[in-house]
Amino acid sequence: MKVAYYSPLPPSTSGIADYSALLLPALSRRVEVETARRRRLRRAPQADVALYHVGNDPEEHGWIVAAARRRPGIVVLHDFVLHHLVAGLTLARGDAGAYLDALEREQGLAGRLLGYAVIDNRIPPLWETRPEAFPLVGEVLRLATGLIVHSHYVEDRARAAGFEGAIWRIPHPAWPTPEVEPGAVEGTPVFGCFGHLNESKRIPQLLTAFSRLRRTRPEASLLLVGRASRRLDNLELPEGVTREHHVSEERLWSLMAACDACISLREPTMGETSGSAIRALTLGKPLVVSDVGWFAELPQEAALKVAPDEREVDALHAALELLAGNDGLRQAMGKAARGLARGEHALEQVAERYAAALEEAAGGSAVQAAVLRDVAEAAADVGLNKTGDLARRLDEVGIGG
Repeated sequence: MKVAYYSPLPPSTSGIADYSALLLPALSRRVEVETARRRRLRRAPQADVALYHVGNDPEEHGWIVAAARRRPGIVVLHDFVLHHLVAGLTLARGDAGAYLDALEREQGLAGRLLGYAVIDNRIPPLWETRPEAFPLVGEVLRLATGLIVHSHYVEDRARAAGFEGAIWRIPHPAWPTPEVEPGAVEGTPVFGCFGHLNESKRIPQLLTAFSRLRRTRPEASLLLVGRASRRLDNLELPEGVTREHHVSEERLWSLMAACDACISLREPTMGETSGSAIRALTLGKPLVVSDVGWFAELPQEAALKVAPDEREVDALHAALELLAGNDGLRQAMGKAARGLARGEHALEQVAERYAAALEEAAGGSAVQAAVLRDVAEAAADVGLNKTGDLARRLDEVGIGG
């Protein structure tokens, strides 16, 4: 079986590029993979099945959606909310009509009227104020012959949106534990928040909660690492906060290794899975997360969960205080985190599940059914039925029913 693989790849700084760089070598040991090139879409790979990684960034994923329009295939849906993607492929390219059509298909006439209000500058852009209410995922779902998702949350939302095809829920793969020395970071304990710092990451709430923590634990420190949106880049940082912008992969791992716990908040969620949270699990770091989406599905043994409601700052402060004052809890949560990374999120296991999904999509289930039928007919000819030794042998080769 040959797979045409469409995804951002390094040197792109996209998290999905990092994801594919991690997955591709392991997947290539199981199936033949040809990676599609952004500038060579007219010479699309000839393959049994196409695999499209789709996220919410039009610069990184616009060409992938264009390829899927020519040949539908399996979509890895990294974000359920694709409003930024659709706006970038329509309004940003001067095609207001296509943007209005997308809103009307999903939200009816009211959606179209809201789109007119955005275009006329009567209301702020929906992708900045309420993207989660207008996911605009419809076209991608129509192009998908099947979906690979990372969470029950996205699977449930895809079904609620009317997707009737096959869905394979496959965890985000974890990185192999790197051999890295912890960075020199002052403070005890050290908390870290990593990744693109945008409005949904609850940075103002985190800074308020951390300021409260410093009143009782003046030695505590907080790392904020990653590019920031324009609205957040000029925030006044309290004492004890260290800010680093884009860092190398080696520096990222080094800073994360220096942390006693990592914080990964979201509200609203776009249905994403956090690569930085997976890295924290790999390093055996306790997590503090928002109780939404994929984050809510993390086991409580590895992650403290904070509801993004009116008591969020109080709950976040309590979580930081609990971790700061309980070495035993941090150690137990770190052990659980490392076990999760090496178990459910293990790279080889994830690649195996990808290969099985792709084989099924390319006709593997039909082949297996035919083999079972032929075996049953042959067994009947010699007076056997599918029990005992025959059943065990079928199970051994992976075609037991």
